[in-house]
Amino acid sequence: MAKRKASKKPQLHLCAAAWTMTTYPSAAKEWTMDRKVKAAKEAGFVGFSAGPQPEVAEACAKHGMQLVGGVDVGTVKEADEKMRLFKEANAVHINVQLCDHDTEISKAVTVARAVIEAGTKHGVKPAIEWHRDTVTETPEKALALATQYEKRYGDKLRMNFDHSHPAIIKQLRPNTFWPRIAEYRPDLLAMSELIHFRTFTGSHCQTPITNGRGKLDADFVAWRDNFLRHALEAWIKAQRGAKELWAVVELGPKGSGYALDCFPDVWKDAIVARGEIENEFKKALRRAKK
Repeated sequence: MAKRKASKKPQLHLCAAAWTMTTYPSAAKEWTMDRKVKAAKEAGFVGFSAGPQPEVAEACAKHGMQLVGGVDVGTVKEADEKMRLFKEANAVHINVQLCDHDTEISKAVTVARAVIEAGTKHGVKPAIEWHRDTVTETPEKALALATQYEKRYGDKLRMNFDHSHPAIIKQLRPNTFWPRIAEYRPDLLAMSELIHFRTFTGSHCQTPITNGRGKLDADFVAWRDNFLRHALEAWIKAQRGAKELWAVVELGPKGSGYALDCFPDVWKDAIVARGEIENEFKKALRRAKK
């Protein structure tokens, strides 16, 4: 993929998720990986979040899309090979779901270190995701992991925030979305180069973007106005250089437990979300100049 020109201001790069297009448009007529990546490119995305499979790497290279990786790492032994495969697939940023919900923090810290060191070795940037059913399944455990990592190794742990997970665990109300979430290590959010954006309420980890008839869903608007715009502005204001934020529009397909059967077309919703997030970033840049 051609190198991007250096920018003097923070940049947001929005990525589609292969996960969103699982069995799309139907299980019987699922698109090929090449068609999925092409569709993401045509929809305005610049990145594609997926595994390191050859067909993914080939499609991203063909259509000029940046691959953003996603993988589970449960042991020290797995880290090196999994990071190497993403390097071969030309990924830079890699989302890592670390260990299991019952893994002791003291053990998970060692695995996290192996992931980060493997990333350095292979020239990629893995980030540990805040996610349920992993060692970071609650805010308290994610914070403990980051604290112990820093204490043991003297470095801050690169993390990928998916704030939908702590939001529903704490059952946050819209007016408290940002005030409560902003408490979770703003320094780590400021240094983040990878983030997942999924609409949420205090009880649901994913909500529709539209009503399926051309209008924005009210819960999406609440998420946008009470969380997204504040998160983007906070990240922009914290930058001290030309930083880049790779953001995955993380919408799960129907049947995944995220999108309910009553939801409208999730891929079409993801396209709408991309536009809304991009517009909010532009507004946040203007506000940051004042």
